[in-house]
Amino acid sequence: MDTILCMLSAHKIKILQSLDKKKFRQKYNLFLVEGNKALTEVRNSDIEIVDIFSVHPEELKELGAPIHEITEKELKKISFLSHPKDSVGVCKLRTHELINSTFNIVLDGIQDPGNLGTIIRLADWFGIEQIICSADTVDLYNPKVIQSSMGSFTRVNVTYKNLNTFLAGTSLRNIGTDKEGKNIYSAEIHPQINLIMGNEGNGIRNSTQKWLHDKLSIPRFGKNPRTESLNVAIATSIVLGEIFSKKTRPQKMKPEKTDEKSNDVPRVQKVRDPSDGYR
Repeated sequence: MDTILCMLSAHKIKILQSLDKKKFRQKYNLFLVEGNKALTEVRNSDIEIVDIFSVHPEELKELGAPIHEITEKELKKISFLSHPKDSVGVCKLRTHELINSTFNIVLDGIQDPGNLGTIIRLADWFGIEQIICSADTVDLYNPKVIQSSMGSFTRVNVTYKNLNTFLAGTSLRNIGTDKEGKNIYSAEIHPQINLIMGNEGNGIRNSTQKWLHDKLSIPRFGKNPRTESLNVAIATSIVLGEIFSKKTRPQKMKPEKTDEKSNDVPRVQKVRDPSDGYR
């Protein structure tokens, strides 16, 4: 698609700047994606790109949207970054319906955009298709969420639901994190679960806790009592790492049974070292 030379009007700049707030994203049905790499991720998804504003349009591949060449000064006006990247894409919001999944991450009141973006990225890394958020969790299309997800928001279904209704009706096992829970390194974990992570300051709220089947805790190995808790995104990464480690960890095999009358020496299956081939 040809590049269009343009000068951004004050009205257009005002609209784009307003998209840092949820009410204006909903009003215009738009959100921003910054950077050529992130825009390529969007192009490979079902999200529609409406316009692209770039200081280096020649570096962009065919993205299926009008590309407008702008100045660095104009880019700074419409970017939400301290150090703007090369391009800003204007994209349409998309609706997210609940999908069938045997493993969901459930977020109960997460407020920090960086945490949500990182958790989306973790879900993408571990192959988890869906994140279910409480209504008061930070908006998916917050610019900081989009930026910190590093393009993973295009591959993970993030939906907002009433958690009481969802958890009450789910067929999966509800597992939450709590300092009084079972040690995650020794606990047996059901393979089909809703992994529930709570608010940064208050954890999982009481109305959500009543639906839990199990609680897990991450033991503190440090001795300093002032180290009270973990960041929710870090905690999520530890829990997911251990859950998927258990899934791939080989099970010990019992020796094969032999006929008692036989003089043959029973042959024992070799147990593979858990570290073999681990990445």
